[in-house]
Order: sequence, then structure tokens, then C-alpha cells
Amino acid sequence: MSDMITADLVDLDLSADTKEAAARALAGRMAALGRVTDLEGFLADVAAREEQMPTGLDGGIGIPHCRSEHVTEPTLAFGRSADGIDFGAADGPADLIFLIAAPAGADDAHLTILSALARQLMNAEFTTALRSAGEAGEAVALIRGEAPAGPAGGPRTADGPAGAQDPVADSAAASAEPATDSIGRADAAEAGRASGTGEPAAPERPFRIVAVTSCPTGIAHTYMAAEALENAGREAGVEVVVETQGSAGFSRLDPAVIAAADGVILAHDVPVREKDRFAGKPTIDTGVKAAVNRPGELIGEVRGKAARGEVTAAGPAGQAPAERGREAGEGYGTTLRKWLMSGVSYMVPFVAAGGLLIALGFAIGGYEINKAPSVTDHFLWTQADSWAALLFQIGGVAFAFLVPVLAGYIAYGMADRPGLVPGFVGGSIALTIDAGFLGGLAAGLLSGAVVMGIQRIRIPAVLRGIMPVVVIPLISAAVVGFLMFVVIGKPIASAQQAMTDWLGDLSGANAVLLGALLGLMMCFDLGGPVNKVAYAFATAGIAVSDPSDSAMKIMAAVMAAGMVPPLAMALATTVRSRLFDAAERENGKAAWVLGASFISEGAIPFAAADPLRVIPASMAGGALTGALSMAFGATLRAPHGGVFVVPLIGNPLLYLVAIAAGVCVTTALVVVLKGLRKPAPGAAAQGPGDAGASAGAPGTKRPVAA
Repeated sequence: MSDMITADLVDLDLSADTKEAAARALAGRMAALGRVTDLEGFLADVAAREEQMPTGLDGGIGIPHCRSEHVTEPTLAFGRSADGIDFGAADGPADLIFLIAAPAGADDAHLTILSALARQLMNAEFTTALRSAGEAGEAVALIRGEAPAGPAGGPRTADGPAGAQDPVADSAAASAEPATDSIGRADAAEAGRASGTGEPAAPERPFRIVAVTSCPTGIAHTYMAAEALENAGREAGVEVVVETQGSAGFSRLDPAVIAAADGVILAHDVPVREKDRFAGKPTIDTGVKAAVNRPGELIGEVRGKAARGEVTAAGPAGQAPAERGREAGEGYGTTLRKWLMSGVSYMVPFVAAGGLLIALGFAIGGYEINKAPSVTDHFLWTQADSWAALLFQIGGVAFAFLVPVLAGYIAYGMADRPGLVPGFVGGSIALTIDAGFLGGLAAGLLSGAVVMGIQRIRIPAVLRGIMPVVVIPLISAAVVGFLMFVVIGKPIASAQQAMTDWLGDLSGANAVLLGALLGLMMCFDLGGPVNKVAYAFATAGIAVSDPSDSAMKIMAAVMAAGMVPPLAMALATTVRSRLFDAAERENGKAAWVLGASFISEGAIPFAAADPLRVIPASMAGGALTGALSMAFGATLRAPHGGVFVVPLIGNPLLYLVAIAAGVCVTTALVVVLKGLRKPAPGAAAQGPGDAGASAGAPGTKRPVAA
């Protein structure tokens, strides 16, 4: 640890009032020592990590951290704030700020040392000593472990002479001890008592939990969560063994330890590796910060599940937190949105691939290509129409997966892997009975609900192993199939047909109003849930081999409106660069390409920094573009592509006029609205080194992403 932090990297009177300013102050100390080569690039990496999840912890601690190619060696800077700085913790601002910088290719030994620090932050005596440190050198000695702070169960004892400890060895030992000693020691003690006295090993063994912790960076929260769970387990009389899947790799839990466990806690913000090891056990699946902030509650929840016999099967390694069930404090509306977005996010790649292939087929072979015979019966290598038919038919096969994938992954978001089988079956039935997109939504929600209901039934321990593989898929598929075929399928199919007929009858003012509404939705949250609802509505209409004219008009309006915000931000940074700081001007250059490619997220940096001006302006321009596109009768068969699919657009010139009109309106509004306020400090004429000078200015605090 001695080479990671020095007195020059400590500020005991940190005067920053925002987390951005705090990061800049501490990073400046790193840059002054040559440990950060590009201050602005490093701060951008810190901000990107902060956007993934706030780094504030209960107890007045902030731990901004990241891996960055702009860091030359693992470095730690420490700051202490008298007034506190908001890092997003539930209990208020942080007064102890640790900025952890790791190179993109840091070696395991250095990362293990940083993980040891992360564990020490869960030690109340350690943080108390830091708050009372009078000099920078004293704080450095505490952090290095050269001064005693009282371990309180932490992985390091800090009770030997200065420099006597090996943080790497201590941390490694702390990580290994629970797996080899905690449960093993309990078993040995019980066995010894039994063999030594000839009597039963009296008290019943403690409740046993295995846990996995992981976070996006794998440096701080991963190990803090592990320490918090272990400490809470000791207080509750529960044996907790944690596998930390951090940047320094991970050591798999012994299969015997997993087999002996009574419950599982998965606290992660990145996919759990080899998650199927924990199948068939009561499981709590949550974010890593929940384990840091409320470990005792998680232990209580998993014990409750075990008492009720509730078994949650492990899902595939690709599962992310947004696909899990309702977290504590979330409303049902938020949870429903997460479930639906799980399905939509998996469906979109099929839409893009299938739609573009179909559009290319039409572009090469003309609009009669949908009547071409199957390429398995008739294909000539030298004939353009044969290639067009091939592309069209491949795209049609990809489109056939849309509704099953939508339903399957909605159910997956609700009930994990056991929801996939009934979800795909229900989605396929929706296609069979012509229930379409609405049928897929209903099938997915129904499948997830059925599986969740089955999982709540108390199951004998002997059957738990086959539940996720045999019993749940069998029963849930049968129930969902019955309901879709016999009960709700036909009414949904009728509703789908009614919606299709309504879209076919849209004309004049109604069509223009629908275009404006879709434009507003596309620009409201720039790639967020509302944007995705509008996009899914449009793609559902063209997800057939022969879409209606109205469906293609809707698709054209949605894509045109989604291109407006990034293009407008790019234009605004060009015509009024003094209203933007250097970082925004650089983002503006990239926004030209992103906007032209129909990637609405290109405007997110601008909306995050100034939402009250950028978002309303974007919505105004998007609404105008959507309305004009519908009024001009522009059509589009491809679900994506931006300007690169203009040859596939009906009325392409007027379509571009609609986009240009919206871009001009949004640009003008942004320029006017930003001109009404005083420019942020340094925005007018700052150099590259001042790009983030306004990061902590009032009005520029980044909001939580939608």
C-alpha cells in the first residue's frame, strides 16, 4: 500500500461542494505526481463509473473509482470534507472521500491491496480514526496499516510494527478463510465434541449462507459487500461464505460448501459467473449496494425463504440487475416497466437484423420480391433477384422470432430461467392464433406470473433439484398453453386486429397527431423506457412480411424523430460553441455520426448536464419532425439505419426536410434557452485542460438516468 498513497495525495480540508469537484480536486493531486496522464480523460472515466451506480455508502463514505487507460499505476487519494458531499448514499452526504484509480491492465496484487482497503472501510474504528487524524501523514499511516485502528473483524489486524504486514497476503487470507475455515471449523468442532464425549454434538448447526458479490469495476463495492455480509452473519449467528468476483479474479467456492449451504445471496451489478452452481436453493438476488447497506435484512430474507421452502433457480450468466424482480422500495409500475424492457431489449436485435434484411431484399429485388418462390427450390448464383429473395426470406425467419423472444424474456425478467420455456411457448402460441405483439406481451407476463406462483409453493428438499429443470417448465408450459389457446388468446387476437384496422384507417389530422405524439415519446428520455415503448410500437407494425402503409409511415416518423436530438446538439455546438464547455463540444462532434445513425443516446450527455433546457427543446423538434413525416406520407420498411437507409424510404426528400425542420427548431430553442442564463465558468474560452471546470457549477449536476 505504501506506493499507492502518500501525504501528497491527502487533503484533510477538502473544500469541494459536489462530487464532480471532489473528484477533480483529488485527481489533480494524482496528475501532479504523474500518476494520471490525462486529467479530463480520467475524470470522464470516473463520471462514467458513477453513472452506472452512485458510489456513496452509508456511514459518510464516498468511493469514486474506476479503471482507466489514463492511470499509470494503482493510486489512492483521500479527502476529508467538513460539510459533506453528496455521493448518493441514503443516509446523507459523505465526509470521507477515497478516489481509487486503477490502470486498465492493473495486476492482481495491486487490485488485491485495493480490495483490502475496501474491506477496511466497513470497519467503524478505522473510519473513526480517519475522521480524527490531525495530519496527512497520520491518515496515510492509518490507510497503509502502519497505525492501529482496531480491526473489528476486518481482514487486517494492524497491530504489528510499522511495515510489518503484507496487505496482499492478509487480504488473500481473509478472502480464503471463510471458505476453508468458517464452515469447516464448525463441522470439526461438532465432530470433536461428538467423538470426545460420545454424546451428540449438542446445538444444531448454524444456518449457512453462500454469497457472491460483484460490481462493474470490481475494486470497491465487491469487497465492501463481502465484508458487510460476513460481519452481519457473525452478529446474527449465521455462517456466511462469500465469493468475491472482483477485478483480481475469483476463487470458486468449494462445491461441498455450496451443497451444505441453506441459502444463497447474489449481490451483483454485473452477471454472476457460473451462476448455475447455486440452482435449487433459496436465493436472494439483488444489487451489490443492498449488501453494503442492509446485509442483515438480506440474511433475514434468505432465512425466511428457506423456512417457507421457496426455491429460486439460478439464471444464465447474462442476467443483469434490471431483469430481476422487484427490489425493496420499488413501485409496481417501475417493476412492470423493468419486466417489459427486459423483453423489448432482447427483441430489438431481431427487429434490426430481420428488418434490414427484408429492406435490402426489397431494395435489390423490388416490392414484388415477397412473392418470390422459396430459395430452397429456386436459387441462381448469378441472378440478383435470387439474392434479394434470399435476404428477404432470411429476414422473415428472423422476424418470426420477435413475439416468442419478447414473451420469453419478459417471463425471464420476472422469474429468471424457469420463465423462458412457458414464455417462448406462449409467444409462439400468440403467433399461431394471430394475437401478435399484444399476445406476446400477455403471454410473457402470464408466464412469469405462473412460474413465480409455482416457486412460492413449499417443496420437499428432495425435489428441489429437479424443480427448475423438469417440474416448473412442464407445469408452467401446460398452464400457459391452456390459457393462451382456450381462455385469453382469442380476445387478444381480436384486440390486435382492431388496432391494426385503426392504424390502417389513420389519415389526415389523426395521422399527424400520432406522428407528433410518437416524436414526443422518442425525445422524452433519449433511449429510455418511453423512447423504447414508441420504438417497439413502430417495429411491431412492420414485423410482418407485408406491412401496411400506415405501419411503414409510423416507423418512418419514429426513426426521424429519434435522429433529431443528437443532430440538433451537434449543430448547436457548432453554431454557438461558446454556450458549451470543451467536453460538450467534443461530444457534439460525435453526435453528428450518432444522430445520422439513429442513435438517440448521442444527446444524453447534453440532456444529463442541462435537462431543463435540452429535453423540452428536443421534444419540440421531435414532435415537429414526427408530424411532418406523417403529413408527407414518408414510409420505411427498415427498423433502423438512419440516413444510411434513405434509399429504402418512401418520399425521401420530404423525409429529410422533416428531419431538418426538427433539427433547426431544437437547435434554435437550445441556443435561446442557454443564452438566457449566464454561461458556466470557463465555457466561453476554456482550453482542453479546463473542460470540466464547470462540472460542479449550479445547474449542472447530473441526474439519475431514466
